[in-house]
Amino acid sequence: MDLFERVSEDIKTAMKAKDKVALETLRNVKKVFLEAKTAPGANDTLSDADALKIIQKLTKQGKDAAEIYVQQGRQDLADDELAQVKVLETYLPKQMSAEELEAALKEIIAEVGATSGKDMGKVMGVASKKLAGLAEGRAISAKVKSCWDKEIHFPYHISRASTEGLSVQSLLNTAFYIPIHILPHKRLYTIYQRIIFTDRLP
Repeated sequence: MDLFERVSEDIKTAMKAKDKVALETLRNVKKVFLEAKTAPGANDTLSDADALKIIQKLTKQGKDAAEIYVQQGRQDLADDELAQVKVLETYLPKQMSAEELEAALKEIIAEVGATSGKDMGKVMGVASKKLAGLAEGRAISAKVKSCWDKEIHFPYHISRASTEGLSVQSLLNTAFYIPIHILPHKRLYTIYQRIIFTDRLP
């Protein structure tokens, strides 16, 4: 049974159970499914992959709407949106944990040879395809950024000795992060992939 058929069957189940939230949510899903099937070039077909993308999009829209309602002080409307999101999420693959997502991104970063924040777009492109359905786009984006902040992306083996002869300016111009523990300077701060040094200790 494909996703389109599953949603159709679940609509019948929701009607019998008089589950208003599920019924409203799934009817809307089927409506969008039908629009996709009858779109030019679709040939009245909808693959599970495309159906999954639709559900992911609707899920994101629901979460975004809930956030806006919370900001506006309308928790009641936010709860309505989140109730529908809960129904939608039953059709999505199990989402990766933060640890699983980080491990997957480490592999992707090494795979594409990313060495600095400039390569973030390249990493996001591959990650978005490989992790589709397993993690939300904004979760992937946030984790990719945190990878640089935490320096877990560094793919090279550079020793402290190899940095001893470099000037501060050379290090500032370096295209990739150098792990904190191997730098020859007394103290450093990492800010937006830039390295700033001071000779003073606290």
